[in-house]
Amino acid sequence: MRTYEGNFDARDLRVAVVVSRFNETISKQLLEGALDSLRRHGANDDNLSVTWVPGAYELPLAAERIAGSGTVDAVVCLGAVIRGETAHFEYVAGGAANGIAEVSLRTGVPVAFGVLTTETTEQAANRAGGKMGNKGAEAATVAIEMANLLAALPKPDEKI
Repeated sequence: MRTYEGNFDARDLRVAVVVSRFNETISKQLLEGALDSLRRHGANDDNLSVTWVPGAYELPLAAERIAGSGTVDAVVCLGAVIRGETAHFEYVAGGAANGIAEVSLRTGVPVAFGVLTTETTEQAANRAGGKMGNKGAEAATVAIEMANLLAALPKPDEKI
């Protein structure tokens, strides 16, 4: 029996982080957490890039361009969508989540979902370095593990 697992070694990984500028105070904290996690796992700053987009809805398009370029092993998408008084929240949060998942499937590059979807700014702050940890750091760790797992798995044209 073969078992495949990713590891948490980012030394040779090229990782792009795509960040939503909307709710920038929260996004910056998520970015700090992601970069800290990548560095703690051995990532070299020369292999990291950060791209800012206007909002969470724009994350998938930038992520697809980057993932499809063949220059990265993983992408981390970060942002915060905080519920307001209209249905706008559902459209933005759902569009971002579905789009990010589709990018990963279309390109074959791991795209980690680090977008907070919260009811309040306080909940978002708690998840961006507050008492609930930093979801940006968690998304970066997911990206590292998945990039290493995909490198270990047989390629589509290989037999197991």
